[in-house]
Formats: sequence, C-alpha cells, structure tokens
Amino acid sequence: MFDCIRRTFICATLIAAALALHASDGVCAVERLVGIHSAQVLSQSMPWIAQEAGLFKKHDLEFRLVFIASSPVVTAAMLGGDAEIAVTGAIGNVRAYVQGNTDLVFIGGIKNFMTHNIMGKPEIKRPEDLKGRRVGVGRFGSNTHYFVIQALRRFGMDAAKDIQAIPTGGGPETLAALVGGRVDAGALVAPGDAGAASQGYRMVVNGPELRIPYAATTLATLRSSIAKRPAVVARFMRAMAESAKILHTDKNFVYKVLGKYMRITDTKILDSAYQSEIPALERRLEIHDSALQASLDEIAPTDPRAQAIKPRDLVDHRYLIELEKSGIFAKLWGDRK
Repeated sequence: MFDCIRRTFICATLIAAALALHASDGVCAVERLVGIHSAQVLSQSMPWIAQEAGLFKKHDLEFRLVFIASSPVVTAAMLGGDAEIAVTGAIGNVRAYVQGNTDLVFIGGIKNFMTHNIMGKPEIKRPEDLKGRRVGVGRFGSNTHYFVIQALRRFGMDAAKDIQAIPTGGGPETLAALVGGRVDAGALVAPGDAGAASQGYRMVVNGPELRIPYAATTLATLRSSIAKRPAVVARFMRAMAESAKILHTDKNFVYKVLGKYMRITDTKILDSAYQSEIPALERRLEIHDSALQASLDEIAPTDPRAQAIKPRDLVDHRYLIELEKSGIFAKLWGDRK
C-alpha cells in the first residue's frame, strides 16, 4: 500500500520541484528541503509564517511545502525519502513505527492536546442530542475521528453505537457538509469551528475544555535524514522556533498569512479561531510523552506491539536541547514557557 501511495506523492513533489527550479537558479549555499503538512489549520501554519516572514531565506533554506490531506500518504512519502519533514498529527507515523518503520522520529511538537469542537445544528444543544445523528469526522482514523470517539466517551457515549460517523475528507469539507445538510454535526478545529459559528451552528462539545492528550500537531523527520543532514534539519528547527514566536505574538501578521493561504479574510472568524487555538500551541516546540502515549494506547488494541514502545523511543530531542542551550529560546521567550 505504501508503494502505491508513494508513487502518487512523487508526482506531486516533482511538479512542485519543477515550479521551484527557476526560482532557485543562481542561489548559492542554499539547502533544499521538501516538507508535507496534512491539514490547512492554524496549528500547521508555521511553515507558511516562516515563508512569508523570510525565515527560511534567513537560514539559507529553500523549503517546499506540499499539502497532502492523508496521514498514510504523509507517512509513505516520508518512508520513501520523498520528503524529509512533516508537519502533521502523530498517529500515522506512530502506527508505522509500531509496524517496524523505526526510521521515523519526532523532533518537536506544536499541539499536545486536542482543540476540536463539535459544532451542530441549532436544535442539537447537548452531547446527548447527538445520538442517532450524522457527525462529520474528516477521515476514519484521523485526529477528528479520534476526538469524537474520546469526547463522546467523556459523556458516557459510544461513538460506534450512538452516532453515524461520516468521513468528509477534511476540515473544509466537514464545514461544507454541515452547511449543505449532509451531516447534522461535525468535528472542526480553528478556524473551521468559528466559520460554523458565524453561520448559526452551535457548539455542542467544547474540546479545549476537555484537554484530551494527543499529539495533534508534530514536527517529524527520519533518523536517516538527521544522520545525512543534521545541520540542515537544525536550520529548519531554528526557523520554526522563530515562526512560533511570530505565531504567538503578532496576530495581525498571522491573519494576513491565513488570509493568503486559507482564503479566510473575515477578521471575526480569524480572531475567534486565534483566541481559541493559541493557548494550546507550544511556544518552545515541546512534545509531551502523554500526547504520544495516547497514540500508542489507540493502536495497542489492534496491534499489541504498541505496548512495548515508550514515548521516548519515538523522539529525538537533540534540536530542542540545542535551541535551549544555545540561548535561542531564551532570546525569543525569556523565562516564559
């Protein structure tokens, strides 16, 4: 399956590389990296911010980001060597690691607990009102699907029995399905949840209040890539550290970036999304053991090999340690965590 998916990704990467070729002519001492992100959401916006703020250029990087709305494709592309960096939820990479693909490794975290909300039609006022309803979940096995399962469990419900989960394809598609009446409710993350609220849909489940541990957005690479290009990966992580500073402190710039890449210009929607999401995002790119353990626990019932793996096995902390020891984090944040 991975080989088939990988071929699909290679085509997309070659197209992106061809478009980038002219722009790179005559550039010296610039290292190229190909990255992937799996969702068009605020928590995965740091590469966009870095690009628009000139941080990749500052660190002598030509970084090409490809959007692939599928965790298996992201994982396959990484394992095939077609991309060296992923900004994505952890589950696909953790599952592949459990299956023996131990070249995959996490080097940082952006969001360590889930911030989805379940938005529904006005008549759906309580979680219990979701029983028998169609709930959009993006894709089966995705972050949104996991959130719905865990959130309903907190209210004594079983998602497999009490609702009809409908795969829509992703956040924008879930919002479109909700507005179009194909689903009665949907799990959405910023800014999609704010977009639903602006059209009269109500919050049925407030996800941030539940603080469900999960490595919802991570920075991942390959151990082999680190071995071959440690300094290049270090440059990328410095760009991400500086991008995180902008993300947390310059919302007007962030709004411009989101407007460009997500085509959302409604300031009310952007502000609502930003205020709800930003408290959950890591300033110093930390990845929590509890967040990765949640993925291992999710996998364990169907693959007992997950029980023998510890979160520390999945992480290479060298770049976070370097950013701390070099004083970069202190320069950016002082004593703030």
